[in-house]
Amino acid sequence: MYPSLTAPEAGGSMLGLWGQRLPAAWVLLLLPFLPLLLLAVPAPHRASYKPVIVVHGLFDSSYSFRHLLEYINETHPGTVVTVLDLFDGRESLRPLWEQVQGFREAVVPIMAKAPQGVHLICYSQGGLVCRALLSVMDDHNVDSFISLSSPQMGQYGDTDYLKWLFPTSMRSNLYRICYSPWGQEFSICNYWHDPHHDDLYLNASSFLALINGERDHPNATVWRKNFLRVGHLVLIGGPDDGVITPWQSSFFGFYDANETVLEMEEQLVYLRDSFGLKTLLARGAIVRCPMAGISHTAWHSNRTLYETCIEPWLS
Repeated sequence: MYPSLTAPEAGGSMLGLWGQRLPAAWVLLLLPFLPLLLLAVPAPHRASYKPVIVVHGLFDSSYSFRHLLEYINETHPGTVVTVLDLFDGRESLRPLWEQVQGFREAVVPIMAKAPQGVHLICYSQGGLVCRALLSVMDDHNVDSFISLSSPQMGQYGDTDYLKWLFPTSMRSNLYRICYSPWGQEFSICNYWHDPHHDDLYLNASSFLALINGERDHPNATVWRKNFLRVGHLVLIGGPDDGVITPWQSSFFGFYDANETVLEMEEQLVYLRDSFGLKTLLARGAIVRCPMAGISHTAWHSNRTLYETCIEPWLS
């Protein structure tokens, strides 16, 4: 126990007696120096925040995340934030495994300088790049993986991006392109998931079917183990996104053959725990943060969304 502190008794220290007999006039004389004495008191220790790495999406660049940087700097001052400026614009159409390799080379030195761990904020297509990074890196130290409106179970919808890239194809026949060796050279085809041609998807998908553990490959066990190193998986998306189709793909939901959306817990990759979803949920590591009223290009600039779904996981 700590020793108790008591008032000096008769015959106590001179300092105690002097303090008891200090004239009121002396107290008034010392008042002007009070601010100086307060300045000498050590300031409370400011919390040290983990570095944040941001990975952009299709046709994006680092400039798109200027608002997100402002929010983080306001709420977590001093945080080192790196928006990786790789595969910008049309370069984001490069095959996803090529992008994974490039982003891996960029994040390794950042992680090496942060033994306490890092946070990943990965937007849209970037969320798939980040999930692959967590699978292939056996020494990553990611605390929170924040997947921001990302088609984690794939994409099956006619969007402006698709119409620009494949102007003569609709979603019903895009599988003819995407499930060919030529089509797999485009990033968007790497996660094109046609629920009406599941066999073709499983055989032809060189990216999504692999990181989902839907197709056997020699690295499946190691990738699952690596993915489970993550501290928290934060899933963000919403019904008014307008691009991610179905929007529930942001939460690992997807269409069945009748285009009825099955939630994450109904998906085979969850039931089989193919890459660790069921294990993460069981340990309370999956956070779902749906939010209505936000379009796809506004996720990283919406302040309410940031405060609700992102800020709490940037400790």
